[in-house]
Amino acid sequence: MDKRTTDFGYEKVAVDEKAARVADVFHSVAARYDVMNDLMSFGIHRLWKQLTLERSGVRQGHSVLDIAGGTGDLTHQFAKRVGPSGRVILADINESMLRVGRDKLIDHGIGDNVKYVQANAESLPFPDNSFHCITIAFGLRNVTDKDAALRSMTRVLKPGGRLLVLEFSKPVNGLLSKAYDQYSFRLLPQMGRLVANDADSYRYLAESIRMHPDQETLKGMMQAAGLERVEYTNMTGGIVALHRGIKL
Repeated sequence: MDKRTTDFGYEKVAVDEKAARVADVFHSVAARYDVMNDLMSFGIHRLWKQLTLERSGVRQGHSVLDIAGGTGDLTHQFAKRVGPSGRVILADINESMLRVGRDKLIDHGIGDNVKYVQANAESLPFPDNSFHCITIAFGLRNVTDKDAALRSMTRVLKPGGRLLVLEFSKPVNGLLSKAYDQYSFRLLPQMGRLVANDADSYRYLAESIRMHPDQETLKGMMQAAGLERVEYTNMTGGIVALHRGIKL
C-alpha cells in the first residue's frame, strides 16, 4: 500500500484511498447535483460556464474532451458547436455522475456526436494529440495528483489546442473572503442536508475548495505541464477563476 498522504478536504488520507473517498461523495450527490449547483451559486455557475465556452475557440468539426463533465452542461453546448462533423467526449471518473449526465443529454436530444468514457484524469485513455480543446470544470480540485492530470491533458491536446480549467479559487478581497467562508462552512452543509440529505459531502466540497491551489500557483502548474500562454480570469471576485493554456 502507498503510505504517502494527500488532502481529502482538511483530512489527510492515504494517496491510494482518495479516489474512492471522492467517488463516495459524488455517488451521494449525483442525483441532486444540478439542483444544488443552482442553489449554491444562485445560478451564476451558468455565467461561469458561458465564459468557458466563449474562451474555448471551439467550432464546427472540432474534437472536445470534457473531463469531470458530470451532468453535461458544457458537453451539451459543445455538442451543438462542433456539429455532426465534430465529436465531444464526456469523461468522468464517477459512474453515477456519468450516468446522470448521459441520461440528461439524451433527454435533451443530444447524442450522435457525444461519447461517454469513465476515465481518470491522471491517466487519460486517449492517443497523443487527440483534441482541439479540453475542459475540466470544478473537477481538478478533486484529483489526487493534479500535476499528473495536467500532464495527461496536455499530452492528448493537439498542437495549438487549448486547455481550460474552470475552478473555485481564492477571493481577491478580504471582506469577500470572510463572507465566503461563513457561507461555505455554515450555510452550504445545511443546504446539502436539506436538499440532498447529505451535509458531510458538501462540507468536504467546501474544504476541498480551500485546499486547491490559488490562481498563480495553478498557472505555474499548467506551465510546468507544458502549456504556454497560460492566463486566468477571475470571476465573482476570484471565488472562481478560469485558467486557459495552449499547447504549442
